[in-house]
Amino acid sequence: MRKFLTLLGLTLSLGLAQAASPATPAKAASAATPATPAVPAAKSAQQNKMKTCNKEAADKKLKGDERKVFMKSCLSNKG
Repeated sequence: MRKFLTLLGLTLSLGLAQAASPATPAKAASAATPATPAVPAAKSAQQNKMKTCNKEAADKKLKGDERKVFMKSCLSNKG
């Protein structure tokens, strides 16, 4: 009986604490904001660069340290 009352007390206190915390309203999409932000475009460009560098390294059959050096220089190239 003592364990039951302890569990009941904890459950009620956690429930009240959660109910007391303010709810965060969902963001509404406005017409002024674009559907796709600029950050994913940059990420996509980086992903394309990674794919290109990986393909070049595979074509050159680079392994281990040589591949690491090549990938570092390939990914650091601006362009």
